[in-house]
Amino acid sequence: MTEATTGSPSSEAIPFPQDRRCPYHPAAGYQPLREQRPLSRVAFYDGRQVWAVTGHAEARALLTDPRLSSDRSNPAFPIPVARLEGLRRTKAPLLGVDDPEHNTQRRMLIPSFSVKRIAAMRPEIQRIVDGLLDRMLAQGPPAELVSAFALPVPSMVICSLLGVPYADHEFFEEESRRILRGRTGQEAEEARESLEEYFTALIARKQKESGDGLLDELIADRLRTGHLTHEEMVRMAMILLVAGHETTANMISLGTFALLEHPERLAQLRAQDTLMLPAVEELLRFLSIVDFLLRVATEDIETAAGTIRAGDGVVFPTSLINRDDTAYPAPDDLDWSRSARHHVAFGFGIHQCLGQNLARAEMEIALRSLFSRIPDLRLAAPATEIPFKPGDTLQGMIELPVTW
Repeated sequence: MTEATTGSPSSEAIPFPQDRRCPYHPAAGYQPLREQRPLSRVAFYDGRQVWAVTGHAEARALLTDPRLSSDRSNPAFPIPVARLEGLRRTKAPLLGVDDPEHNTQRRMLIPSFSVKRIAAMRPEIQRIVDGLLDRMLAQGPPAELVSAFALPVPSMVICSLLGVPYADHEFFEEESRRILRGRTGQEAEEARESLEEYFTALIARKQKESGDGLLDELIADRLRTGHLTHEEMVRMAMILLVAGHETTANMISLGTFALLEHPERLAQLRAQDTLMLPAVEELLRFLSIVDFLLRVATEDIETAAGTIRAGDGVVFPTSLINRDDTAYPAPDDLDWSRSARHHVAFGFGIHQCLGQNLARAEMEIALRSLFSRIPDLRLAAPATEIPFKPGDTLQGMIELPVTW
């Protein structure tokens, strides 16, 4: 039994997180973790060693274990990047709390993200996508796809759903970027405070002049009835807005890049439209935009690979879990014929992404429309020269120059 499986610290713990060499493949430095599945040790920026769960079956089991907590206020909660230390000072609704508080908050929002509600939004999503493509085509090639398409699609959709003025998109997109990719913890904290001030003012206006968005519904049904405090309302609005556009923007941009890098798979999609739904699932598995989920053990947990002790930090690197060859044969290949629905791109268990139905719909409509409207779309720069995001944040393209 290795040091990692016995639970004792290892001087050879793999540094985590690491940058990818290719934007849609796991970091090359994670190869030892793939070989050590299902449980091993990684080292964070401050030298702290935590458990890395890389086995698919083990990850799904542990992500449903109530002894693993998402409570960021716990002093033992693992923080992998220095600039994210400020997370400990903020009690984040949904993402940073456990049941029963988490369940209470989630139940408030489930109707707004149900399959039926998202199905009703599809015409609006299609209208947004078509309008952006009309503008791109009218302006002519080349284009920068992140700013022209991949980012505004989910930004406009989430603004419509929440009742947030899209006219403010440049402000909240920049503040979201600073939270997720700021150079320092101070920058991330300043951006968070700026968004809190924005939503404090927006909610105050909505209390006087209500609209028809999700935030207006929460104000009427939850804030005014005392089921949500004003602070909880502000922070919930922030999470819904940031998560609601940043993740999907990355999936659209990186999904487009991956398809252009796999022309044979793209040709299959063009030849058989019914492949688009399984292709979206396979891309979600393949891309693993959110590459680490974090937990802390509140009790000892016995696993077949070793004991996770109370107070131990645990990280779930989704790019490795979704490339487990015991769950997915030839996991580094894009394969529309495989059943990829049981991936963990949206997490798993009680914290599985609330907006996954919306993300799937946006990704499906955006990619189908993009490649049908612009059939000769191609990269406008060598793939190796196109910048993508570092490993300590959401994975995706910083820019995506295209032409046709």
